[in-house]
Order: sequence, then structure tokens, then C-alpha cells
Amino acid sequence: MNLLVDAKDLRVSFGNKEVVHGVDLAIAPGEKLALVGESGSGKTVTALSLVRLVQGARVTGSARLAPARPGGAPVELLQASERELLAIRGRDIAMIFQEPMTALNPLYTVGDQIAEVLQIKQALTPRQAWQGAIDALAATGIPEPARRAGAFPHQLSGGQRQRAMIAMALACRPRLLLADEPTTALDVTLRQQILELLADLQRETGMAVLLITHDLNLVRRFADRVAVMESGYLVEQGKVDEVFRNPQHAYTRKLIESRPPREVQPPRAGEPPVMRAEGLRVIYPVPIAGFKGWFRKGEFVAVQGAQFALPPGGTVGIVGESGSGKSTLALAALGLIPHRGDLQVVGKRWGPDAAGNRAIRRLVQVVFQDPFSSLSPRMTVEEIVGEGLLVHEPGLPLRGRRERVLQTLDEVGLTEAQFPGLLDRYPHEFSGGQRQRLAIARALIVKPEVLVLDEPTSALDVTIQKQVLRLLQRLQGERGLSYLLITHDVDVIRAMAHEVLVMKDGAILESGSVDEVLERPRNAYTQALVAAAT
Repeated sequence: MNLLVDAKDLRVSFGNKEVVHGVDLAIAPGEKLALVGESGSGKTVTALSLVRLVQGARVTGSARLAPARPGGAPVELLQASERELLAIRGRDIAMIFQEPMTALNPLYTVGDQIAEVLQIKQALTPRQAWQGAIDALAATGIPEPARRAGAFPHQLSGGQRQRAMIAMALACRPRLLLADEPTTALDVTLRQQILELLADLQRETGMAVLLITHDLNLVRRFADRVAVMESGYLVEQGKVDEVFRNPQHAYTRKLIESRPPREVQPPRAGEPPVMRAEGLRVIYPVPIAGFKGWFRKGEFVAVQGAQFALPPGGTVGIVGESGSGKSTLALAALGLIPHRGDLQVVGKRWGPDAAGNRAIRRLVQVVFQDPFSSLSPRMTVEEIVGEGLLVHEPGLPLRGRRERVLQTLDEVGLTEAQFPGLLDRYPHEFSGGQRQRLAIARALIVKPEVLVLDEPTSALDVTIQKQVLRLLQRLQGERGLSYLLITHDVDVIRAMAHEVLVMKDGAILESGSVDEVLERPRNAYTQALVAAAT
């Protein structure tokens, strides 16, 4: 069998610590191979090592790249000179990174960045390279590619930025594309679009794709073969259908069975809702072009007349794409932005200018999407978790505050026995799932009645996501908490929610019980969301 890349006994070390242990990985021309594993499993380091892009690493073994032309000699990538690698990177092997906003240069337009690749790799003139950049963007399906080429990264949506990254990677028509979590930051429908785009481009160009991911739904829909990594070891590989139907390794079975289970109690009946919204509207002022903008502002309606009732001990899930208005609705529910219409918490008017805000604010707390950015790196665990007590229970003595912190940490599964010196540790000393437990403890310590969960598991691996959702389910049962759950993950809605609101362009298109909306969706947009998640 002819192979495009043949890696044998690949080992990667940092200092004296080996992180990738004797991996054998083969990729055939035109093949779609998925490299699957949790964060820290070594999959990204393995892929980057093929083109020696892991800084400070010692890479041993063999990785042979087939010649570009018949009769040529294969290239040993691990022994190639830097000059040889510079020619290979981008031309023969290209890469799409996980987060386009950090991978793209914010100081240059996307057209300039793609044109630069074409000028360097294909020696085109500036005019030819610019036209090539427009053509590359057009190939990815971006509307108005000539105009988008002149846009800076921040002026594009998440899906458009990812398409620009793909255009840059494919501009030189590489033989192998390394796609590192190319859809993790995207909504389910955008995820489906990017997958279909990659599959179409792969068929047209005949390139091979190495997809690095922890999303098994992506693997099912996209890949021909799958290789599973755990702790730097390649534990299983084979055809996708065979591995998913009959996994041989325990870790593979764990990944496949990681879909979050539904273990929720029904809401308490006969009690008034803890949060109620009627005709809720959020409007932002926007500038008006021309001289009329000197005298007045226009309006952008981010949320259009939302209505919901959050029962005690229940969960209302709000699902939709980026830009649908769901996070704006969450900010209004947290009392952080002005709104019109009626919003009440425990029967009292709620908003930035409402009377008695501090007492109500204790009842409504939030858990954010990314625990690493939402926890201060300069504060200890004790300071982070206990901060709310300084505001809402200022008379509590230091000893009592410390006891409450330890008790709340124990509730979320973090103890001194597991982590000696727990209270004096900093967020960077914990894993992603443990940091999210700290964020939940910070919200719980003031004894709220409502938690606003803003994408609480989207930054986590599937197995860690399952653990955090089980924790939230248990806490809801024990404390009688109500959740306002913001997400684009239909599986999370299915596991957690009692009622569902589907949002698009600021409007609620469909609402009802979780079974009614997800099993028998009436709206075409809801049907597309559900289909993209299966």
C-alpha cells in the first residue's frame, strides 16, 4: 500500500519526560484519519512533531513523507534541515489551528495573510497573489470573497474566520492537511458546514486529512479511519465503523460511552417560578451613517420579546448559534444590562436599576464558559471561592468563612485529602474540569436559588463534560437549584433541561418541553440544529 506519511516509533520528550511513546501512524494519499483523545493525550504534539513545530521538544523515530513526484526520494521529516522543512510546510503539509482569532494576525487583512503564503510558497506577484487569495476564499464558500479579503479577522464571524484559515491552509494545495480541532469553537450548524466544506475540498484536491479532535460525532461523520490516543500511547486504531461498533480498548469504550446521561428530577410543582420574563427586549444603540447620525442613534434589537418561566428545581435551556441572542438574554437575567419588558426574580422586579439589587443578586449567580479566564490567576482558591461572602455576609468571621469555603469545595468534589494545601493553591494548578468545579463552588457559596450556566462544558473534553454535568445534576437535586442553561450543544440540553427555548436572530422560534422540542421539532431551524448534533 502506498503511504503519504509513514511514522514509526515516534517519541516526543521535553527534558527527561517522554510525552509521546513509540507511536506508529500511517496516512494514505486522500485518506481522512481522525486522531482522537482527551486534552493531554498527546494528539496535537504528535501531529505537530511530524513537521517539527513543537518548540523545545526532542523528537525521535521516523516519519517519512512520500515524494511529490514519481521516481523521487521520500523525505525523512525528522532528519530534514530547516530549509527543507520550510519548503514542505504549507506546500506539502498545511495546518488549520483550533482558534482562528489567535492564529490569524489581527494587524493584517485576511486577504493579505493568504496572499503572503502564495507569494512565499509559489513566487507569485503581489497582484497574482491577491487574486489567488480571493479565489481561495471563494473556494471555501465565503460570500463576497473580494470584499471579505479586505476585512480584518475581528470583522468576520467565527465561521468566516475558520473559512479564512482553511483558505490559507489550502492556498498551495497541500498533500496533507493537519486540522487541529477545527470546529471546537463553532456552533453545531457551523460545525456541520465546516465539515462538509473540508470533505468537499478533500474530494476536489485529493489531499489527505489528519483530523485532531475529541468530538466523536465529528469522527463518525467525517473520517475513514480513527486512531485513539491515551496518555501519549496509541491504544487503538482501525476503520471508523469497526472501532465504534466493537471497540477493543477500555479507553475507547469510555470515550464512546461519554454522552452525558439524563439524571434529573422533575421541578417542584405548585410553586411560583423563581424567575419570570415577559416581553423581554434588549436594545443596543448603533451609529447611523451620514449626517443623521449626528443627531440620533439607531437601534439593534438583540433580544425580541423573550418569554419564559423558570420553575423551582427546574432547568430552562436556551439553545442557538453564536449571535442568536442567548448570551445577551443571560446577561439580562443576571441583571447586568438594561432591558425592557418585565423580568422578576422571586416575585421582585430585577435589573440594573432595580431596588434591593444586592439581596436579589445573591440569589442569581453565574458559571462562565471558560474557567481559566473567569478565575483570577492572582487569587488563591480560598480568596476566589470565599469572595462572595465578603459582599453578602460581611459579618462572618474568618474562621466561619474558611469553614464555608471548605464545605462548599467538598460539595463539588475538591478536598484537602486530594489536594494538600488546597486553599492556598492557584487556578493554574488544576485541570480544566477541576477549575470548572472551583467556578461552581464560587457561585454556590452564597446559597443562590438560580444559576445561570453560560456554556459550562463547551471548553471541556467529553469525559470531563460528563463529570461536570453529573455534578450539576446532583447539586440541583440536593439544593433544589434552578438553572438557566445557555448552550449550543444539543446533547447537553437533552441531558439537563426540562424546558427548551430555541433562539435565532434575537427571537425565540420555538419553545416547549425537552421531549417535545428535540424529538418533534416544528421549526426548520430547530430541525437543522437537532440533525447537526446526531
